Amino acid sequence: MLYVVATPIGNREDFSPRAVRVLSEADLIVAEDTRHSGRLLSSLGVARPMRSLHEHNEAAVVDDLVAALEGGASVALVSDAGTPLVSDPGFLLVRACAEAGIRVVPVPGPSAVVAALSVSGLPVSRFAFEGFLPRTPARRRELLAILRDASHTLVFYEAPHRLVASLEDLVAVFGAERPAALARELTKVHETVLRGTLQHLLERVRGDAEQRLGEMVLVVAGAPERDSGEAASLQVDEVLCVLLDFLPVKEAAAAAARLTGERKNILYQRALALRAK
Repeated sequence: MLYVVATPIGNREDFSPRAVRVLSEADLIVAEDTRHSGRLLSSLGVARPMRSLHEHNEAAVVDDLVAALEGGASVALVSDAGTPLVSDPGFLLVRACAEAGIRVVPVPGPSAVVAALSVSGLPVSRFAFEGFLPRTPARRRELLAILRDASHTLVFYEAPHRLVASLEDLVAVFGAERPAALARELTKVHETVLRGTLQHLLERVRGDAEQRLGEMVLVVAGAPERDSGEAASLQVDEVLCVLLDFLPVKEAAAAAARLTGERKNILYQRALALRAK
C-alpha cells in the first residue's frame, strides 16, 4: 500500500511514533528531495531505499511506482516538510493508486496551514487554502479581486521576496482594515505570529527585515457581511466602473440606469465621483 506520511515543518519532536514506524518499515520512501529527507531520516536512525518525486518528474515516475506497489511493495510518500500534496507534489501518484485499486493510507501530522489557522486569532470554522499567490502583480490582483468578497477565512503561502508586494496588493484590494495574521517559521527557533490589520502587517514587515525571512503563512479574515443596501451599492459601483472604461460619464450613467433600475441623476453623481478617483 501507499502511505502518505506527514513530517515536521520545523521541530523534529513533532514526528509521530507512527510516522517513524511506517517509514522504518517501508520498502521504499518516495521524497520530494532525497537529500533533505535523507538527513531527516538519518537523524531518526531510519535507513531505507529512497526515490525522488517532484514537480518536474512526477508524471514520469508514477507508472514505475504503481508497478512496484502492485508487485507488493510498501511505499511511503513524504514531502520536504508537512503533509504531502498540500502545495507539494504527490497528487498524480495518489490518483493513479486510487484508480489502480491500491490502498492509500494517510499518516497525519504537521501541517503549516492548520498550525497557522490555530494561532491566527481569526475564525476557522470555514476557511479556504489558496496556496501561493501568483507571482505577477496583475494576476495576483486579479485573483484577490475574485476573493475579496468571500466571507470565509483565507489562507495563503507566500515567498519572502514577494511578501511586501503581496501585502500591498491585499491592502489595495481588500482594504487596509481587514484583520489578518502572518505566521512565520512555525515550530522553529525564530517562530513569530503577527496579528492585526493588513495595513499593520504591511508596516511591520516593511520596518523589520527579519519578518521577511523564512517560511510564512498568511491568514486573512473573510469579508464582513453586508446588508442589502451595501450590496446593492457595491453592485452599482461595479457596473459603473466597467461602463466608465468605455463611455463618457453621462452615457455610462444612462446605461447603468437601464441595467440597475436606479435613477439616472443619482448614478450621474456617483459616476462623477468614481471617475474622480
